[in-house]
Amino acid sequence: MDILGLSPEQFKSLILIFVRVGVVLFMFPFFGGIMVPRTVKAGLTLMITIVLFPVVRPDPALFPDSVLGLANLVLSELVLGMVVGLVARFFFAAVQLAGQLVGFQMGFAIANVFDPESGTQGTMLAQLGYWIAILFFLLLNGHHIVLRVISESFSVLQVGYLGVGSGMLKKMIQVSGDMFMMAVKIGAPAIAALLFTSAAFGIVAKVVPQMNVLIVAFPLKIMVGLFFFGLSLELLLYFMRQFLGGFPDMLGLMMRLSKV
Repeated sequence: MDILGLSPEQFKSLILIFVRVGVVLFMFPFFGGIMVPRTVKAGLTLMITIVLFPVVRPDPALFPDSVLGLANLVLSELVLGMVVGLVARFFFAAVQLAGQLVGFQMGFAIANVFDPESGTQGTMLAQLGYWIAILFFLLLNGHHIVLRVISESFSVLQVGYLGVGSGMLKKMIQVSGDMFMMAVKIGAPAIAALLFTSAAFGIVAKVVPQMNVLIVAFPLKIMVGLFFFGLSLELLLYFMRQFLGGFPDMLGLMMRLSKV
């Protein structure tokens, strides 16, 4: 019997594609945030599945025939979704960390704003940098790269055959360590400028003790921080290009290291 015009084997392949696409989208930054309604995520998942179905045809024999097999399939795809999502989130977290560092030096450590996507609070510069990074991601066709990664993942790794290997864990730790280095690089212009500004006001406070340095320094540090943080966005565009260029190869390596 045909289901929606598909044979049982084709329908099983469609379900396998739907599971992988859905898990990746639900784990990915922005698309997996609470701001995007679940119905929109489900509809987007179905649409991408239909687009990939003529190109990607997983083996219908991989479709589980037991509850245990279904649990193994879901857990395996959850690991894949977390790998893809975490690698992407590390970059956006580096941008937010750079904003946190600059905001702390500017005196914005207490001036937090609510992030509707994660449901947490963060500094204004961290949120500004995050949303600009999202715009750069879409501007540089990062969503097309994600679709290509999902499509190529079926040829690199069969559905239900992903595990947590020591090689993948080591690579993940390395990527997470690079996040802190990238955060410092992105925020380096503003961090250095604010450091020199603080040092200059420290010298002024010693030379002219009658001056109220706190009142003068606070607005000036805000102006200097915003100006140089704006210059840091040029570095953000450069790092975003680098990240998107190596994103498919990095995920392909992780998937090869995680085969079971």
